[in-house]
Amino acid sequence: MALSFPKAGIAGLAWVAPGLMLVAALGCDGREAFRLGYVAGAVHYLTSLYWLLFIPFPAGAVAGWLALSAYLALYPATWVWLCWGVFPGEIRTRTSGATREAAHASRVTFPVARWLEVFASTPLFQRALWTLACATIWVALEMAVARMLTGFPWNLLGVSQARILPVTQIASVTGVYGVSFLVAWFSAALACAGLVLAARPAAARLWLGDLLFPALALTLVCGFGWKQITESPAPARTIKLALVQPSIPQTLIWDPRENTNRFNQILRLTEQALAKKPAIVVWPEAAVPNRLRYEPDTYEAVKKLAVQHRVWMIVGADDAVPRAESAGGHDFDYYNSSFLINPAGEIAATYRKRRLVIFGEYVPLVRWLPFLKWFTPIGDGFASGREIAPFSLPDLKVKTATLICFEDAFPHSVREYVAADTDFLLNLTNDGWFGESAAQWQHAANAALRAVENGLPLVRCANNGLTCWVDPRGGMHEVFFRNSDDIYGAGYKIVEIPILKDEQKREPTFYNRHGDWFGWGCVGMAGGLLAASVWARRRT
Repeated sequence: MALSFPKAGIAGLAWVAPGLMLVAALGCDGREAFRLGYVAGAVHYLTSLYWLLFIPFPAGAVAGWLALSAYLALYPATWVWLCWGVFPGEIRTRTSGATREAAHASRVTFPVARWLEVFASTPLFQRALWTLACATIWVALEMAVARMLTGFPWNLLGVSQARILPVTQIASVTGVYGVSFLVAWFSAALACAGLVLAARPAAARLWLGDLLFPALALTLVCGFGWKQITESPAPARTIKLALVQPSIPQTLIWDPRENTNRFNQILRLTEQALAKKPAIVVWPEAAVPNRLRYEPDTYEAVKKLAVQHRVWMIVGADDAVPRAESAGGHDFDYYNSSFLINPAGEIAATYRKRRLVIFGEYVPLVRWLPFLKWFTPIGDGFASGREIAPFSLPDLKVKTATLICFEDAFPHSVREYVAADTDFLLNLTNDGWFGESAAQWQHAANAALRAVENGLPLVRCANNGLTCWVDPRGGMHEVFFRNSDDIYGAGYKIVEIPILKDEQKREPTFYNRHGDWFGWGCVGMAGGLLAASVWARRRT
């Protein structure tokens, strides 16, 4: 499972991994199935999230890596447990009887051959319903992981297919959850077919029936996806952006003595990029070392660039707002923000990040448990923004919406930023926390699914990678610096983004209009399956 995500990115392994979890729990009782699923989930997350150890705060990095992996492993564990729990009643009764007999006979051995025979003798229709139930429960659990405890929808199963564009186009209808469903369904069916083949190797064609329906669904999805890709309309017009990537190590971002040096570096890179005559200059998250609105020297340097070159700028910087209840206005709420600077050097709009990284930007329960501050380098942390703030550039007839950091990992949240006249989404991020690791690639894979879901380009400007842009079909462009295979170094990229004609409204995707209808449908069906399973168990 871990190898199906970047950097390795072997997408085909995702079509096998969930099924192997089910096979591993073959013939186990509920407790053992949960334990095996938990071990598999823990190994997966400890491996795929190894980049958390790159955070330059060792105690917090290790604690966060272990705690997050331990929490996320609960979801695949629950999946394996529930999949065998909702197995068709007749099979469950017969196999539980076999399990009891084996337990009385020996605590070491289990008659696997008998179990396989029971499985293979089950009608194909029942096995097909079971594989569908497995996929439904998988999606229901992904819906939960995207929302529980503020949510962490990182590396959902469908994201592993980010580079398989014909498969991912279904996300424009179902969201990423439709891709996850298809992969989990096929994987469960593959496991089912393998078990049947193991039980009856002489019946060579019997197992093919288990793959028929998911294979047909995959064919239809790929046909739809291919049609979407090949019939993409040519862009009506484009807008030139300069994406500046300063590649500042996180240790220097925390060092106030380096503020002047790193600010001068991004100014130099911007001057070089401005020679290409872009219409918009973009700086990544936390690019400005000081609070832009409160540091006259910093603000004047940014204003000078905008005025001299008659260019729009979108920059990432911290912000502070006095608290309304503060006596004398001395208490502030601090925000991770982005600013739109117009060609007159004025701040035309401000967006404040709404979804904060736990222990990275805020510490939960810190008012009651102040010792938790010792596990994070952020001090008092940030407040959460409340509103979406679209950036409108009237003289360019361009409208964009800004996402900061991992906000583009939340499917249900990103669609709220998209209006009918939005030309593109813009993600400002600082993945310098994680060195030169897989975090940048995994983050970009999530962004690719957001572009497909909403049917419009998504531009990424990062501190140290992956600065690029994603087209409405999920294809990544300008991934590497020219004449290089590097994504992490300092530099800039000039990109041409396709945008709408003047006053044109974009046709929203089905997902953009209706949201997580598919995911919530799976939640409802999973709840029904569990209720039916409990009722059937009580009957027997």
